[in-house]
Amino acid sequence: MLIFRDVARAGSISRAARELGWTQPAVSQHLRALERSVGSPLLVRTSSGVELTEPGRVLLARADDIAAQLHMAAEELADLATLRRGRVRLAAYPSAASTLVPDALARLRRDHPAIDVELTEAEPPQARSLLASGDIDLALVFDYEQAPDGGADLLWRPLGEEPVLLVLPPGHPAAAATLADMAEQDWIVGCEQCRAHAVARCQAAGFTPRVRHVSDDYVVVQKLVAAGLGVTMLPRSALEAYRHPDVQVRHGFGTRRYGSLMRRGAQSVPATAAVLRELERAKTHRASAARLA
Repeated sequence: MLIFRDVARAGSISRAARELGWTQPAVSQHLRALERSVGSPLLVRTSSGVELTEPGRVLLARADDIAAQLHMAAEELADLATLRRGRVRLAAYPSAASTLVPDALARLRRDHPAIDVELTEAEPPQARSLLASGDIDLALVFDYEQAPDGGADLLWRPLGEEPVLLVLPPGHPAAAATLADMAEQDWIVGCEQCRAHAVARCQAAGFTPRVRHVSDDYVVVQKLVAAGLGVTMLPRSALEAYRHPDVQVRHGFGTRRYGSLMRRGAQSVPATAAVLRELERAKTHRASAARLA
């Protein structure tokens, strides 16, 4: 199954053989044995490599599950053998990667230097895909107004929530007005979820926003706003990570809930559990600092 997974992901028997350090005939022999076992062809050989059949696509999803479960088992065994040594592959959306994650990983390195964390920046839909394929162990994700749905295969652990702010250019005449007064403004939006939230809030106020610019980078977004090129909505964490000195902000434009997603059972892997604890501590520390400020 794992050899089949390597071939499917490489798109070629020869490429997979090189990555495995095997001969091509040896890999082909394992594939033929698997196809005999399932009673159906899994791959179609082409001039450029291989393509999955429909049974192959079904089996690949199961192979990804097996690879993820084997990785979790390996981490548990490594912890038992080496006293908290392990590896955690973490994905986080940009503003969490700029705020919560650095604090958590710095404390983790100090207290548990044998745990290796690999960070990938990813918006929630991409992070879910990485979890489904077994390429990461833990994801920080968000959703607006409601908690993200973990579904049957994923476990959701909430961390907190944050307000969504309206961000306006310097000296904007509507700084004290309602959202409905923004109907004639150009808008700047970000990721798919952030855009959907902004559009829904504006439509509830009686208009559909005129989207002029799109960027997932909250630094770029704020610079566009500061230049007078539009207005936007951003979660508080994006403004904590970077705050342009010239923009104005207003509160009261919704709530974003955030937390961690993982495969069920991953929370019992000691290295992953340590990362989860440090993320919770980082969130609590930042919340306390915000109250004192």
